[in-house]
Amino acid sequence: MSENEIHVDKTLATPGVAKPLRLAVPLLALIVLLAWLALTPGGLLGKADAVGYAVCHRIASHSFFFGDRQLPLCARCSGMHLGALLALAYQVCLGKRGGMPSKKVLVVLGVFLLAFAVDGLNSYLTLGQESGSSISLFANFQPLYIPMNWLRALTGIMMGLGIGAMLYPIFNQTMYKEWDPRPSLSSWRDLFQLLGLSILLEAALLSNNVFFLYPLAILSSLTVLLILSMIYAIVWAMIMKQENVFSSLQQSWMILLLGFTTAVLQIGIMDYGRFMLTGTWKGFGL
Repeated sequence: MSENEIHVDKTLATPGVAKPLRLAVPLLALIVLLAWLALTPGGLLGKADAVGYAVCHRIASHSFFFGDRQLPLCARCSGMHLGALLALAYQVCLGKRGGMPSKKVLVVLGVFLLAFAVDGLNSYLTLGQESGSSISLFANFQPLYIPMNWLRALTGIMMGLGIGAMLYPIFNQTMYKEWDPRPSLSSWRDLFQLLGLSILLEAALLSNNVFFLYPLAILSSLTVLLILSMIYAIVWAMIMKQENVFSSLQQSWMILLLGFTTAVLQIGIMDYGRFMLTGTWKGFGL
């Protein structure tokens, strides 16, 4: 048996199982996707809102707008997912690196995580205070500083860089038969380049310009799907014992499609549950 034949046997178990899966997985993906598209608000931004609705509170005062249109995710979640997308895109340009970031980069990412946690807690403890809401959870709490959307977005971006920096090498280690063992982010140069791009991303979010905010709104929601799909693809690869058998993304299409389908299903279930509780597609009102 040739090396190529051995590889085919590994990637889809036995032929008797592989053929039904090749038919069933795309069919299942199509059914789940069409059902979600049919039951969520219309229009491209409506679908983006539905993705954000599943993972974000979407409180208006904590969100960016272009005109009178709220972004699908709040300022913090927008920053976090766009930061993750930025880190993933940067690492894709470096190839199939599967090593974890170097220690010095991990230290900086740890500081980013701490900043995200402090700002998030400070903001949470003032929830409702800025609007004078009667349901303010901690009415007497004196914040360390006044929470602001630009800071929510910035700490979100910082957190997102860490998510992307960790997810990308784990994905490569799991999916590929051969991957580059070098760290995905290894030098100060990598970090400073990402930080420079992050500053531009923050500026775009603060611009209040539809030319920037419309595509960022779509990209932020797509990144929710991307991150969940990658995580679930890793899980499915382990469940189906398909770790380290693929040479390319094309070969792993079934695992990737299973990951995507599971991500859409999760978003749909969360959409349904929240809609049943609130009766509206709008964010929480404070």
